[in-house]
Amino acid sequence: MLSFVLLLLLISGAQASYYGVVYSYTVGDPQSDFYPLTNNFKVSFSSCEEFNLWLCDRNCSGFQIYPGDEKGGEWCQTAYIQDLPATFLSTLDFPFSATNWTENRNGIELSKAMLVIEIRNRSDINKPNSSPQTAIIPLLRVPSNCQRNINLLVSDPDGDDIRCRYAAGSECSVCTPPSVLNVSSSCSLSFSPTNSSAEGPYAVQMVVEDFTGQNITLTNGNNTQEVKPQNDAISKIPVQFVFKVDPAAPSCTEGEYLPRFLPPTPQHGAQFFIDVDQAVEISVRAEATQAETTELLFSGPFGLNKSSSGSGNFTLTWTPSASDAGQQQTLCFVVQANSSGSVYQSDLRCVFVTTGNSPATASPLTTMAPLPTAFTFMTIQPLFTTPPPPTTALTPPPPTTAMTPPPTTTAMTPPPTTTATPTTATATTPPPNTSTLSPTTTAPPPIISPPTTIVFPPTTNQPTTTFAPGPYFVLALNMKLSTSLSLENDSAVIINLIKDELRRQGLPRDIIVKLLSGGVVKAIA
Repeated sequence: MLSFVLLLLLISGAQASYYGVVYSYTVGDPQSDFYPLTNNFKVSFSSCEEFNLWLCDRNCSGFQIYPGDEKGGEWCQTAYIQDLPATFLSTLDFPFSATNWTENRNGIELSKAMLVIEIRNRSDINKPNSSPQTAIIPLLRVPSNCQRNINLLVSDPDGDDIRCRYAAGSECSVCTPPSVLNVSSSCSLSFSPTNSSAEGPYAVQMVVEDFTGQNITLTNGNNTQEVKPQNDAISKIPVQFVFKVDPAAPSCTEGEYLPRFLPPTPQHGAQFFIDVDQAVEISVRAEATQAETTELLFSGPFGLNKSSSGSGNFTLTWTPSASDAGQQQTLCFVVQANSSGSVYQSDLRCVFVTTGNSPATASPLTTMAPLPTAFTFMTIQPLFTTPPPPTTALTPPPPTTAMTPPPTTTAMTPPPTTTATPTTATATTPPPNTSTLSPTTTAPPPIISPPTTIVFPPTTNQPTTTFAPGPYFVLALNMKLSTSLSLENDSAVIINLIKDELRRQGLPRDIIVKLLSGGVVKAIA
């Protein structure tokens, strides 16, 4: 019997600064009755605390959240990883959104991206598709008078052709590309010197797609087939970040104000090969004769650590686990230098790290059961489904009161990480933009059972513009909820679902929902 509960919630508006997202998904080799599906969101805000507020309202105990890198007072990149058993082969197409973008010159306020996950069986590789993989620093910067080329290092586990472009249409809220940055289909971005009137930050919203180069047949869990032409993208992932044009530098010569990489720093695109539970050490050395090299900033796999042994000398260390076996990770970094209050950044440099010790390949699955259709913070309806499980309806009453509280600020220090004893790894020369990994089998990752899907009635009052910076709203809301979720163990999930519905009803996207009375909720029979 379902419990009926009465919730008293505190809802308030809050200002947040979004710095972008890099999403990817990977489908592992078949297990007894499912494919392991890993969704990886690297999301960046102006602080680590904002990530926790966005995802789980500070109560993130039930989420796989891993700290990335942080530039104090500027940005924090955090990874949210979700492992699901893919037991129904289908296509998932849905929007992703967080909060308002940080201030930018191209007038983009609301964050939005489209994710296309293709997990039907491919006739060419006899398993579902995995998306392109890449990494990016949340904030890249260059002086206005200096030329800069940014070459994204993108790979594809299935060996597909990879193409990049700016987002368009429904793939973003406002899709105005940065006027100072051009993107090529080969995933290279170029900046040419400009005048001071173009200085400032720009929101970059890109889409990375994979193509097979041949016509293939896709088969879903109901054995329904579709022919995918070679010129149609299989999956689409967002790559979003901030590109900042700084005031002109006294010199654009690398090694003076702009940090220049020195040996033994690996070349862009170099490959490292390492075994499970063995650490790889990557030495990074840079110099700037007219500035002080102060820090190394990175984006990479979970557990990547950095250290410094003096100005311009840094080390990145990572130890892969069993779940990384057979996978290729992308690791990117920049070095920053300071001079007379100005900040200068090196080129973006990225490398591959491939983990060995993978077990033998298993046979692909032929019989599939229904797919769980709920992510922790979004509801997904597959293209083809079997009858869904019982659902629960939740309809909150309209807001009734408003008041203005003072804004508050919080800060959070990421938890410490540990470093394994490093071993020697071998680096090779840079590969082309795509790479192929032999199909392998890994032990299935920890599986998080998705919550019951809560279906809300459709509405048409979705906000199309951003809200002014204030006033802030505080609303007291009485709500009667019927659900099979546990209030004791799943309160964060329930709150997130309520927040989603309130946003559909027209409230700001950065609302915060909290339980009153110390968060205690009592069930009424």
